[in-house]
Amino acid sequence: MFDGLFQPMHLLVIFFIALLVFGPKKLPELGKGLGEGIRSLKESMKEAPPADTKTVSIDPKTDVKS
Repeated sequence: MFDGLFQPMHLLVIFFIALLVFGPKKLPELGKGLGEGIRSLKESMKEAPPADTKTVSIDPKTDVKS
């Protein structure tokens, strides 16, 4: 479905359209903001524990027989 989506020519067209829409003065600011957003997302993902983990404590005194 997304095979070959980010080929060099496609990225060039996307960059050109962004340049036309935002202008050459705003593009570096947008890139910086996007980079900071991605960086903060990665940091928060490293700090937060996964939501689907469960803590299980096993009492060594109890003996489970099946």
